Parts: sequence; C-alpha cells; structure tokens
Amino acid sequence: MSSASSMTPILFAEIARRSVRRHFAYRAAAVAGLVTNVFFGLLRASVLLALLGDRGSVDGLDAKALVTYTGLTQAMITYLSIFGWYDLMNTVSRGEVASDLLRPVSFLGFWLAQDVGRAVAGLVLRGATLMAIYALLFDIFVPTDLRAWAALLLSLGLALLVSFGFRFLVNLAAFWSPDARGIGRFAFTLGMFLSGFLMPLRFFPEWLQTAAKFTPFPSMLNTPVEVYLGVLKGRDLTLALLTQALWAAALLLLARLVLSRATRKLVLQGG
Repeated sequence: MSSASSMTPILFAEIARRSVRRHFAYRAAAVAGLVTNVFFGLLRASVLLALLGDRGSVDGLDAKALVTYTGLTQAMITYLSIFGWYDLMNTVSRGEVASDLLRPVSFLGFWLAQDVGRAVAGLVLRGATLMAIYALLFDIFVPTDLRAWAALLLSLGLALLVSFGFRFLVNLAAFWSPDARGIGRFAFTLGMFLSGFLMPLRFFPEWLQTAAKFTPFPSMLNTPVEVYLGVLKGRDLTLALLTQALWAAALLLLARLVLSRATRKLVLQGG
C-alpha cells in the first residue's frame, strides 16, 4: 500500500514547490483574504485595548504586545489553516482517494508536502503582508535578536507539523463517516479556542490554561506567538520547543497508524 512507500527529499520539495505555484496563482483570492484579515485584526486589537484600559499590562502583555498579538494570530490563519481544512476529506468523499493511494509515494508524505507548499504561499502572500501593514499602522513589537528569529523559525516549522498532524487525523474520519464535516467543525472550533487564537491563553482561568497544556493546540499558535513576543526565554523557551517537537512526532505517528487502519478498511470493502 502506498502509505508504506517512501518519499525522497527531492520529490517532497518538488511537490511542495508545485503547491506553492498553484496557490500563488490565486492572487485575487489572497488579496480579498488579506483585506478581511486586516479588518478583523484591527477589530480584535480595538477590543483587547479596550479591555486593557488604563492598566499598563495584563499577565505581562502591554498594549504594544496585544496589538502585535492580534497581527500575528491574523497572519497565521492561512499558514495553519486555523479555520479548518477539508481537502483530504473531500477526496475520500468523492472516491478520488483510491487513485491517490495507488501513487508509488508515501500518502502521508504527499499530503504533507502539499500542505507545506500551501502554508509557505499563505505565509508570504497574507502573513508577511499583513504584518507589514500592521507595522505601518502601529508601533508593533519586532524581535531584534538573531537567536530570537531562529527560535521563531523553528517554532513556526514545528507548529505547522503539529497543525498538519491534527488536521490530517481529523480528515481521516471520512473513512468511517459518510459526512465527517461535523466532526471537523467541532474539532477545528475546539482547536481555534484552545490554541489561543481568540484570546491569549494567559488571559484564561488557570484551570483552563492547565487543561489546554494537555492538548496539542497551544503548540500550534500560542507558542510561536509567545516566542515572537519574547515572552518565552531560556529554559521556558527550550521546554516550549521540545513540547512542540513531541506533539508533532506523536500526531504524525498516530496519523500513520490511523491511516493504515483506514486504508485496510478501504481494501476490505472493495474501495
């Protein structure tokens, strides 16, 4: 079965490159999405600044950090597909997955390569552009230490792996359900809430922060944001990056195991 096939680095890079080119072709959609992201980013910044009021900072985040937080989270919407991702689910529903599984490449690697290309295109077209607009409108926080940028790049890469592993697992539900979108909507809403997209996790009640730490969601978005803002340093930074790496490895391994069960079910039923 193709899920056990290999994926060479050259083939992975070529699939990712073609995915980037495909997503760069939809520039008008990217501009429309960018305008929407900026609008809601400004709206969220206004709400958080109103909540901050006359206080200098809340849980270590001042006005400058909160404005930067809204920009960062809006910039990462497309990169992490925060609002949901149903591409694999759709191929299962349409039956196209049968031909995809016949490809002499790793099924998981094929989808990961495509997702990396999609994420890179989203980060360039909408993420970087949105942060540039924010820099023109506000006095936002920008790391000046090269080590901070290196930690951020590592954290962003690990965040994408965690996000992909989670989204891939959710999409595999389509092998067992004729309409798995309901499962997807619940899972992605839960992830959006516990990842710190709506509000910094530091603002949550302590019991909810503790509960969130037992899920992979903070590793998707909250960790890269706190790395960018310089909130995580020294031992805390190392621990946060290690947690991201562990969640990425665990989710990708679990995805591989579930995929194996899913494809076996497909063969048994003559798919």
